[in-house]
Amino acid sequence: MGNRLSKIYTRTGDDGTTGLGDGNRVAKDHPRVEAMGAVDELNSVLGLLLTESLPESIEACLHQVQHTLFDIGGELAIPGYELVAADQPGTLEHMLDTLNAKLAPLKEFILPGGSRAAAYCHLARSVCRRAERRLHTLAASEEVSAVSRQYLNRLSDLLFVIARSLNQAKQHADVLWKHERRSNR
Repeated sequence: MGNRLSKIYTRTGDDGTTGLGDGNRVAKDHPRVEAMGAVDELNSVLGLLLTESLPESIEACLHQVQHTLFDIGGELAIPGYELVAADQPGTLEHMLDTLNAKLAPLKEFILPGGSRAAAYCHLARSVCRRAERRLHTLAASEEVSAVSRQYLNRLSDLLFVIARSLNQAKQHADVLWKHERRSNR
């Protein structure tokens, strides 16, 4: 493959627009660009999580997720283009079921935290939820892949379970929400 990006800045966005992969230009705050940005941010947070020491199976899964998120970004950059295969959400479900089977059942809500890796994973989960909302907003006015929306929905569930698994691997308890705490006032 040849050089795809030989010049990083183009100055074409100085007017508040950005170019899509199909050549059209839209405002930088267009719902499509907002969705692309949220998916990119999620991929970046996963990159941060991947700097931690992780079990091999989780690391491999997250690397694959990063590639799929890049595919979703491609779909968003080129309206009508589909890159995410219909079986991708099922792949996440399989990993989710495998990891969840090794965890104690939840009886309480948990707070984001525990080990640093789990905290990063919770951050990724919350960014994933935002990306899912941005795709849903875009889908109200334009065509968006149903598979990609389903993928992000499953991914946020998987990231929750991965966070719990990472705490378990580090022998760190999940942080339970204390719903009946008393104020010191």
